[in-house]
Amino acid sequence: MSALLQLTDVTKCYAAAAGANALPVLNGIALEVARGETLAIIGPSGSGKSTLLQIIGTLDKATTGEVLLDGKNLATLSELELASVRNQQIGFVFQAHYLLPQCTVWENVLVPTLANPSPSPLPAKRGEGGRRPGEGNSAAKTESVESRAERLLKRVGLGDRLHHRPGQLSGGERQRVAVVRALINQPQLLLADEPTGALDHASATSLSQLLVELNQEEGVTLIVVTHASDLAKRMGRVLELQDGKLVQR
Repeated sequence: MSALLQLTDVTKCYAAAAGANALPVLNGIALEVARGETLAIIGPSGSGKSTLLQIIGTLDKATTGEVLLDGKNLATLSELELASVRNQQIGFVFQAHYLLPQCTVWENVLVPTLANPSPSPLPAKRGEGGRRPGEGNSAAKTESVESRAERLLKRVGLGDRLHHRPGQLSGGERQRVAVVRALINQPQLLLADEPTGALDHASATSLSQLLVELNQEEGVTLIVVTHASDLAKRMGRVLELQDGKLVQR
């Protein structure tokens, strides 16, 4: 498999108080992630895991080094181009779901598509839709965003929750909505930062399994930052961030 993501000698330092040395967080990170791969990044709190994920996701910038996504050097892109990358090529799932409380499940899922032609209202009559596991993103290219939203919500067990608002859902259900929202624009890369951190054990186990299955079904590359050993073990590769460097586990 060809590499989707490549990091070369990535460092990140934060400015310190006057007269003090800059605070190094990442120190010469080198990483290559293949298309369709699943990767867990673990490490103690404060080790820089979330910082690394934010740099990969273009939410932060490295102090030095290169980050290439699908062959593009992210440092050379304009803010408008980076916004397009975040919207079209990368999906994000965080520990907090960040759903809009005033919007329904259906509306929350379609928020990332608003930069595209406006989505249609929820159809009154809904068919089964769907496609076979393993067909990946290519099969989804023929779907409308409405059909994709409906299919994915059914896939994660929320087909009967389309008109519900976040306050009417359990924590696990809200996080599944966040996962569908992250996948709605058919991203190449899904980044998950402690996605099970706020869930009970049963919900965390269910979400962990769902992420693995969607990686296979949607053909999306998955990188998770986690303290949860159960989630990390489900990934194809586990790296630990130690002293600003990634080491194999």
